Amino acid sequence: MAHSWFSLPLGRVAGLLQPWALALSLLLVSGSLFPGPGAAQNKPRIVTSEEVIIRDGSGILVTLQCNLTSSFHSLKFSYWTKNGVELSATQKNASNMEYRINKPRAEESGEYHCVFHFVSAPKANATVEVKAAPDITGHKRSENKNEGQDAMMYCKSVGYPHPEWILHKKQNGVPMEIVNTSGRFFIINKENYTELNTLNLQITEDPGEYEWILAEIVILAVIIVVYEKRKRPDEVPNDDAPAGPMKTNSTNSHKDKNLRQRNTN
Repeated sequence: MAHSWFSLPLGRVAGLLQPWALALSLLLVSGSLFPGPGAAQNKPRIVTSEEVIIRDGSGILVTLQCNLTSSFHSLKFSYWTKNGVELSATQKNASNMEYRINKPRAEESGEYHCVFHFVSAPKANATVEVKAAPDITGHKRSENKNEGQDAMMYCKSVGYPHPEWILHKKQNGVPMEIVNTSGRFFIINKENYTELNTLNLQITEDPGEYEWILAEIVILAVIIVVYEKRKRPDEVPNDDAPAGPMKTNSTNSHKDKNLRQRNTN
């Protein structure tokens, strides 16, 4: 038998409405936590060229490309960056971007980003990696120090991804990993740069040949030359040696002689 809402008691009407109210509240919560498919479609879509590998001596022109294929917001401007730094003269108002590396070398490798700024929306970017094998560009070939002083050696390279630096010291012609039991060695590795600091040089321990091993490909040897600060035996005065003849004033000696001769007359 059908009942009219108006003929049912008020408490029973509330009981019938509770499941519907609960379902409605869950729907509202789920809608706030899980945005609809349209939200993902509003994000800009960027198509990029593939990663590039620079090979020494190839001389082949490298061209990086980015294309903003879709966006629901007006483009304000765009530009290129390399390793987080904006490249000069690349800013323009264009959705199709291109960057040319005319002389591809290892130092041109890195992370390139095409960045798009919009009028009323967060910026968007995409990455194009340019890779190259590591190549050493600078290092300290030797370090001449006195015993007790501090020494510093460094090595720099170019190439991307950044290499893993490994430092060895040759002992009897065999490369051995440096063990910092004395606490005198400090190694700093930062991207394409590494540095070895040695405190309080010891004449019996520190001189020798050190090797930077770069990505298991390039090996560079450097040498620390330590000079003793103590003097050689022939430079140290001998307190037991007999003293030499004392210097006399010849003029005074002759004068005294004449005086003695006058007194005898």
